[in-house]
Amino acid sequence: MDPSSMNSPELQNLLAPYDSWILGKLLDAGGKVATSVKLYLTSVIEYFQQEKQKAMISEMISKLTSACWDKCITGSPGSKFSSSEANCLTNCAQRYMDMSLIIMKRLQQ
Repeated sequence: MDPSSMNSPELQNLLAPYDSWILGKLLDAGGKVATSVKLYLTSVIEYFQQEKQKAMISEMISKLTSACWDKCITGSPGSKFSSSEANCLTNCAQRYMDMSLIIMKRLQQ
């Protein structure tokens, strides 16, 4: 675990509702207990960040599937996609992913 993340804004935000004198003294103590608490809370934050990323990926896949299906599958699907449907789905998914990357890069700037 990265020790620098122990003083992260996420950790501070997580602790804000529990801003009691005892907890403040415990975290400021710098001893083994304070380090253990910080490490535990940091691992909890990392876990929730990973779960949030998984949820975002699932949502993106769901949106991609829905959008590309509506665009490319015009009739009732059979046991196999036609070559034009398969090409359309491939192109649609690629464009969707490309645009998602462009949007994420712009938001990070």
